[in-house]
Amino acid sequence: MPHGKPAGVRCVQLTNNHQCMIFGRPERPEFCVGLQPSFEMCGETREQAMTWLTKLEQLTQPD
Repeated sequence: MPHGKPAGVRCVQLTNNHQCMIFGRPERPEFCVGLQPSFEMCGETREQAMTWLTKLEQLTQPD
């Protein structure tokens, strides 16, 4: 995604199993490299993680 990923849009680099296809590769965006999972971020379910990520996207969305 040359101009970044808009909030609410699935990353084109995710597989059907929600795995990053460019994990560990130099072309992986700096934001993704710096994003470190934590309990606060992941919660106990996928739904909790998606809620947290959605809020993060909204808070960091450019004007």
